[in-house]
Amino acid sequence: MAEGWSHFALRFSDYYNSLTQTNIWTPPRLKNREWMFVPWGNRIPKRHRSFRTKTELHDYIKKENPNSCFHSTAYYKDASEKKMNDKGWLGADLIFDLDGDHLPGISTTDFPNLLDTIQNQAWKLWSDFLEPEFGFKEKYIQTSFSGHRGFHIHVRDPNLLHLDSNARREIVNFIRGEGIDTNLSLLGPDLSWGKRVRTGINSTFEKLAIINSDSDESDLELKRLYDITKLQTKKHIHGKNRASLSKIKELAKLSSDDQRISRLMDDNTLTVFGDDLTQIFWDLVRGDSSIVLNTAGETDEAVTVDTKRVIRWIGSLHGKSGLKVTEFPIERLDPESKNHFNALNEAVVFSSQKKKNIQIIEDNIYAEIKGDIVEGNNGDNREVTEAMATFLCLKGWAKII
Repeated sequence: MAEGWSHFALRFSDYYNSLTQTNIWTPPRLKNREWMFVPWGNRIPKRHRSFRTKTELHDYIKKENPNSCFHSTAYYKDASEKKMNDKGWLGADLIFDLDGDHLPGISTTDFPNLLDTIQNQAWKLWSDFLEPEFGFKEKYIQTSFSGHRGFHIHVRDPNLLHLDSNARREIVNFIRGEGIDTNLSLLGPDLSWGKRVRTGINSTFEKLAIINSDSDESDLELKRLYDITKLQTKKHIHGKNRASLSKIKELAKLSSDDQRISRLMDDNTLTVFGDDLTQIFWDLVRGDSSIVLNTAGETDEAVTVDTKRVIRWIGSLHGKSGLKVTEFPIERLDPESKNHFNALNEAVVFSSQKKKNIQIIEDNIYAEIKGDIVEGNNGDNREVTEAMATFLCLKGWAKII
């Protein structure tokens, strides 16, 4: 919890009191949802709440003024029961949770770049997988900015509500590229993972060329590719990473040989880089073509697989940023769209006029809120807008002075 949180708690209260019953959003089948609220001051979350009407929810929010608000992705016969087995599970939305904290090679202290990258991933998830591969219909889709580092895609197709964890896991595994044989994929038509692998080969060679160029970007690209191999390792039963920074450097040097590349493109079964490095190469290709889905916290299980998760309530404020969980049409995820969604403008609810003095308490931070840019290191003092001060302080990157 941020130091000096009482000021921010008061501003959250102002926001929730400004809402009316007509302008708050509630999920379908409200009375069948479980709700969870995180109080201010590191107190225990309040779970197993349920509401029959918007009025009950609205009154509760104004009274409790929570730090963060969640509702279940599942529907229950009695959502207020304390034990999960007593709730009576009726089904669950299919949720895809993308979080920038899990992206390989992306600095979590460069917030605009982090958000741009995860938004691109979210669009790729929809445009490359969910719509063309699984045939999901836009009319059943709800898209939202999480209020912090990512995006949620809710799928509420009635035909999918009763999918069990195993069925949901199959969807996740396909999206992540788990169990995908890159060599076999290339033997098939230029569709699905075959097309992705072909694109991934070219993309991986381009990245290896950057590493081999000794340019300013070499070290960053090396770190990013190494992070990809670590994510790929988590998908294997044996958790030992076969890659290392030195091995990726060696692979980059070998991949500069046009004859090796030509042989690989002619026959993808050849171990043109040697047994170990060829496997690392295919891990990089697979990782470059997959989507990084968020996990459920303590385990590496994707949020999508858990049929009893809670998800952030659209319209609420995120307690680690002060930004609003914001709904928008899925086509606005597209980075090429003239009207693409901009969270750092559209999810801001606090003032861009009022000023606050803050001291930065982390190194190498870069943040942008409504055009106000702050970059700096531990000990730097800045005068910033209230919106920026709220963001930096709730993230633990600054304190009010």
